Amino acid sequence: MGNEEAVFFSRVLTELTLSFHIIYATIGVGVPLMIMIAQWVGIKKNDEHYILLARRWARGFVITVAVGVVTGTAIGMQLSLLWPNFMELAGNIIALPLFLETFAFFFEAIFLGIYLYTWDRFENQKKHLLLLIPVAVGASFSAVFITIVNAFMNAPQGFDVVDGSLVNISPLLAMFNPAMPTKVAHVVVTAYMTTAFILAAIAAFRLLKGSNHVYHKKALYLTMKVGLVFSIATVIIGDFSGKYLAEYQPEKLAAAEWHFETGGNAPLILYGVLDDGEVKYAIEIPFALSILAHFNPTAEVIGLDQFPEDEVPPLYIHYLFDLMVTIGMSLVGLAGLYWLGKLLKWSFVDSKLFRWLIVLGGPASIIALEAGWWLAEVGRQPWILRGIMRVEDAATTSAHVDTMLLLFAGLYVVLGIGTIVVLSRMFRKNPVERELEDRHIERGGDIS
Repeated sequence: MGNEEAVFFSRVLTELTLSFHIIYATIGVGVPLMIMIAQWVGIKKNDEHYILLARRWARGFVITVAVGVVTGTAIGMQLSLLWPNFMELAGNIIALPLFLETFAFFFEAIFLGIYLYTWDRFENQKKHLLLLIPVAVGASFSAVFITIVNAFMNAPQGFDVVDGSLVNISPLLAMFNPAMPTKVAHVVVTAYMTTAFILAAIAAFRLLKGSNHVYHKKALYLTMKVGLVFSIATVIIGDFSGKYLAEYQPEKLAAAEWHFETGGNAPLILYGVLDDGEVKYAIEIPFALSILAHFNPTAEVIGLDQFPEDEVPPLYIHYLFDLMVTIGMSLVGLAGLYWLGKLLKWSFVDSKLFRWLIVLGGPASIIALEAGWWLAEVGRQPWILRGIMRVEDAATTSAHVDTMLLLFAGLYVVLGIGTIVVLSRMFRKNPVERELEDRHIERGGDIS
């Protein structure tokens, strides 16, 4: 296998692993917060349905955590095996957040075990709720630290290269790079948003399938409200991300927006196709790119004409940007309409059609998440470490990457199918109605 083939298969395997892992990582970050909110609402309202909601989510969360550990370990292994030159350089600089990410995960796992083991062991449920705080904090900071590594790849700093050797290494300066604030905020908030819409889709699906229990209605109402809050936050942070790109990675912004020539009064191009370098069938929003980049409708936005051809990211990232933005704004509208409909008691938000839209919102949010990650990673090309190391210079020269790709693809198929089967059986064999009845008998109270 030549170097070009090794680079190609290394990129495909890394993309496959990250695309699969990001689903479990996102759920791993978002579900602890959702569990904590549900249990807090249950305690505040003295409502057993919300308490049970937290309990059932926690059971399913354990399964996704287990798979997430496997895929996360695969990523760590692949970084060393597939990108040895990158790790040799970056490992000396950015090892601290990698260590802290592991620490955050163990911190989360320890308290998650205690939380699960101590159900019904506290007379005061508020004390049990306190155990969720380190779980949620650990899960979120695990995402924070690993995203800092990705941010460093986009804005490397905290070291100097003198005669081919690293000097003046500052791990803290490397961690707190210019890309860190917007990347970390965007990753964490979209994890909360995506998880909320996934859980809302499950609740809406159960209602559509005939389980008209108030438990599912409360789950849908709670998750859609949380989804609305974090989808709006995602839009706001996305705006800041655009301004970061205009300042620090203008080539990525220009490629994503098909902005070929530097100039002011720049329009935002949505959709369309490229035909021999000419944009056709696109929707142009006047001045919008200048506003996105600099909050000034007449501001100059750097175009692709300012960069060497071999440093221009692939132009198909424009489609990824369109997909991400379209789904994101649709989810804001869906959640906003649901909240307003509930507030004004519009009956159509409880209709089958609207609930099917909510069901579709779950997988749509995952697609938007994937599109956002592909945009972030492909948009950095041809660099693995922007401005310092190219992808082809970082990759292995091993002749067996294609075999690794097949083996890991098989593993992910097994893990994906296994997750669905286990979760389906877990909840099918223990429906809400039965569990509520069992708890009613145990407590001798009325929970209807």
